This record gives sequence, C-alpha cells and structure tokens, in this order.
Amino acid sequence: MLIDINASTGHWPFQQMQNSSCNEILARMDRYGVDLSVVSNLNGIFYKNVQAANEELHEELMSDRRFKDRFFPFAIINPQYAGWRQDLDICVNKMGVRGIRLYPVYHDYELSDPSCIDLVKIARDMGLIVGFTFRMFDPRGPRHWMDTTIQWNLGDMIPVIQEVPDATYFFLNVVGNIFVLNESERALLKKTTVLIDTSGASLGNMGNAIATYGAGKFAFGTHTPILDYLTGLLRIESLRENEGGEAARDQLRSGNARKILGI
Repeated sequence: MLIDINASTGHWPFQQMQNSSCNEILARMDRYGVDLSVVSNLNGIFYKNVQAANEELHEELMSDRRFKDRFFPFAIINPQYAGWRQDLDICVNKMGVRGIRLYPVYHDYELSDPSCIDLVKIARDMGLIVGFTFRMFDPRGPRHWMDTTIQWNLGDMIPVIQEVPDATYFFLNVVGNIFVLNESERALLKKTTVLIDTSGASLGNMGNAIATYGAGKFAFGTHTPILDYLTGLLRIESLRENEGGEAARDQLRSGNARKILGI
C-alpha cells in the first residue's frame, strides 16, 4: 500500500501546471500504484480569500464518487485573515478536512507570529494535522521575479514545536541539512508526532535520516504536481537491509501515514 502525504490540485501563477486536477492526479495514482493521497488546493496560496480555494477543492472532491475513498482533503488557512476561525470551522464540520496547511512565506507572517501559534493550538485541539511546506520550488532555477526565494530548514520549525509540542505535524518538501539540529533539538523532534515526506531534496540519503531520527518519522510524499512521483518512492525502495529493510519500507510506504491519519 502507498499513501502520498503531499499532493496538490490547482494552478501556479508562475509556471504551467499539468496533472493538477483530482481526475488527473487519480490517473497518476493508479499508474504508479498509489492508493491514497492527502491533497490541498494550490490556489489557496495566492487567493486573497483562501477559503474560496478550500471550497473549490471540496466541490471537486464531491463531483466524482471515486474521489471519496482516495483523497484526504487538507484546508489552507491564513491566520492573518480575521475570519480564519470561521473558515476552519466550516472546513472541518462541513467539508470534512483531516488537516490544514500553512504558508507563512506567501501569506506574509512569521512562524512565531501569535496568530500562527494560535492556529496550530486550535488545530491540535480539533485533532487536525498541521502541514508546513519548506519550499514550493527550487529557487536556484529560473523563477518569476514576484515569487519568493525564501525556504526553511528543519531548525526553523523548532520554535513552533516548542510552543505546541503536542500537535501533529507534516513537514513537507524539506530542504537544507536535516542533521544540523543540536542534541536537544533532535530529542525534541524525536518526541514530536511528525512525518517528514520523502519529496525533499535533503533526503537523498534516507539511510542516514532513518538512523538519526528513526523510520517512524518519515512517509512517502511526492509534492505532485510540482515534482514527480518516482523520486520520493525510489528513496524508500532503495533502502538496504542494514538501513531498516522491508520493515522500514513498509512504514514509509503507508504504515506511518495510516497511523497518523487513523486508517
């Protein structure tokens, strides 16, 4: 079984997106043997009213009975918007979202902003998973002048975890050196309920990552439609026996995600 914890529908204003509708993503899931995908709507990164993007995703998911059992919707919430609490309530109680995704870089607030911390705490209390994407595109390549070059590393998330250590997190498309945390920071991360998806460029050596943080901290993720389906999966399938072998591969393919998603 394969569960992708990092997929998106929608469009990107700076680059043409392909395979970015639920129907197209489902076709790619079937092609590559992916059973379930956690999905949100990229449009919410750029809409002034992010709730419109959540409504678009909900309408699309309701349009085809095949989608009900294959997608887990996550809402994009902007805590800088005065009505975000009402948006969150609607997303949970009327749309059935299983988590939220936050984009502080694009919505212009700091990770330490009180509104961000409040949102994470409320999501925790509602039993929601909180997803942070460390970067959307590689800033080293050609880019539009209006897009950002800001990207985080794992250490940037430590203050959030310190503020809300009992929340459940997805850290997606992680970049930078994931081994730079000091001993106390690594200990904190190990105690936190968090999954780091396999799409990030920093996970080129999954064996070392598992040796440092444990196989229970990682899960298959594609960052589709921006990245491909195969790279994140190859990082799992190439694990050697002395790096965890089949037991670790099963955890990363679906076991860890099933546990957190409650399926």
